Amino acid sequence: MPAKPAFTLGIEEEYLLVDRQTRALVAEQPPTMMAECEGLLRGQVEPEFLRCQIEVETRVCQTVAEARADLAHLRGTVATVAARHGLAIIAAATHPFARWREQHHTDSARFHTLARELEGVARRLVICGMHVHAGIADEDLRIDLMNQMRYFLPHLLALSTSSPFWEGEDSGLMFYRLSVFDSLPRTGLPERFESAGEFNRLVAHLVEVGVIPDGSKLWWDIRPSARFPTLEMRITDICTRLDDGVAIAALYQCLLHRLWRLRESNQRWRIYPNLLVEENRWRAQRYGLKGELIDFGKWRAVPYPELFAELLELVAEDAAILGCQAELAGARDILRRGTSAHAQRRVFADARAAGATPADALAAVVD
Repeated sequence: MPAKPAFTLGIEEEYLLVDRQTRALVAEQPPTMMAECEGLLRGQVEPEFLRCQIEVETRVCQTVAEARADLAHLRGTVATVAARHGLAIIAAATHPFARWREQHHTDSARFHTLARELEGVARRLVICGMHVHAGIADEDLRIDLMNQMRYFLPHLLALSTSSPFWEGEDSGLMFYRLSVFDSLPRTGLPERFESAGEFNRLVAHLVEVGVIPDGSKLWWDIRPSARFPTLEMRITDICTRLDDGVAIAALYQCLLHRLWRLRESNQRWRIYPNLLVEENRWRAQRYGLKGELIDFGKWRAVPYPELFAELLELVAEDAAILGCQAELAGARDILRRGTSAHAQRRVFADARAAGATPADALAAVVD
């Protein structure tokens, strides 16, 4: 049996840059802004595909509390630098009224290649997510836990929704970001793999025929990281509230720990076909935590709050072992008040009821 994983954490967040006066996305970053951020956050900040985006990543953290502290520092630093340039960052997976045709990709060889290969599909990527890395050194264990973790991805997705608006209209979805991202190749749920060897052979074949340069171009909802000895969860929106993202990271870490404990006692979570998990993925995307997901053990649709209560009970012991009970408790706050998507819709509706024009109501959502 492999040694117990470290279950260390790393969190990546992507933000959108807006003009403080117009609330619109900026077409160009000020030339000194990224350099100033890099000087203050050495190795923890970098440009994203579009010039209106910026990405940060925490250090390798031993606990969720440590990850929260690092992420708060990153958010605060980037926000302060942006303010000095007349800008603000917003932590939302889509901008309420931005037009993707008005955006331009970052001037770098990497992003020029991506834009050339994906063309119009890439140009629509005015979206931001949160990725959570969990340290799992053993390759075969990483694959085994990935297979089982697919089941829980819709549950995590529903807690993170922050993309109800797209190009000035309410999409009707709580989570529109996936509708954009799924137009890329090699996205969605990964297949089931029997071993790390099988996964590595697949990557090697794709590299050999020139489809991808390496495993980093597998943009699945969850994947073995091509850069780190981690299992990277990628399905979630960027959360507007810091503590919401931290709570989701804690739940992800606890679920992986629970699955590992099952394995230690020669048990495992049942692995369901992608078709079934994809149905829950769609339900989470459409309705979020106010809807129902299918409980495949009971074979019936169950209100999300009921499933969520079962999830917390499932990982209670793991949260105690990992020392993240306080951060995990923040997930209950999300369930009580709703996600960023709920707040955005509420702000828009209140502004319209108060007599604001649609454009001014969308600006209020940015605020």
